[in-house]
Amino acid sequence: MKYVEEEFLEIKQTWVLLVCIGATSGLGRLVSGRVSDSIPGLKKIYLQVISFLLLGLMSMMIPLCRGFGGLIVVCLFLGLCDGFFITIMAPIAFELVGPMQASQAIGYLLGMMALPMIAGPPIAGLLRNCFGDYHVAFYFAGVPPIIGAVILLFVPLMHQRMFKKEPLKRLEQQSSCFHSSLPTSTKSSEVLQDLLCCLWHG
Repeated sequence: MKYVEEEFLEIKQTWVLLVCIGATSGLGRLVSGRVSDSIPGLKKIYLQVISFLLLGLMSMMIPLCRGFGGLIVVCLFLGLCDGFFITIMAPIAFELVGPMQASQAIGYLLGMMALPMIAGPPIAGLLRNCFGDYHVAFYFAGVPPIIGAVILLFVPLMHQRMFKKEPLKRLEQQSSCFHSSLPTSTKSSEVLQDLLCCLWHG
């Protein structure tokens, strides 16, 4: 709100932006639930990629808005992206780690999200004091979501490779167990042969 007060001096109804973000965030949560149900498996992660990319781009576009109407449009998209990535987070965790460890994975995600949310406002204040406005802070705020989207693109490929390696590891373990049991079986057969020979000749 401080940014709006500095950039748009004639605007007094700054609360409209918060209402826009909240309304489209709720709408995004409803729509993303329906959409993610229709997407099979780990392909849901691409919705997360799109929402992260848009979130980063919209953050960078805030300083470029010269009118309050444009800022409202950007905030509408910000809320929509927020609703999407919050809702899709849980189904993706279920697909990646399974239902037994999904709650723990979601807890780690929320804990990791808390760190930049706590550190973000003080850093934005420092950047404002250094550069005289919030433009640089908004540009920097758009970088982490874009980097996260690029990293998420490789997650399905890594997940497929891990699943392909697991059957091979199981086969190797089974074969090693089989080979380790061979010496004991051969020794026992030799002992039986010696006993039979002794009984036959005895």
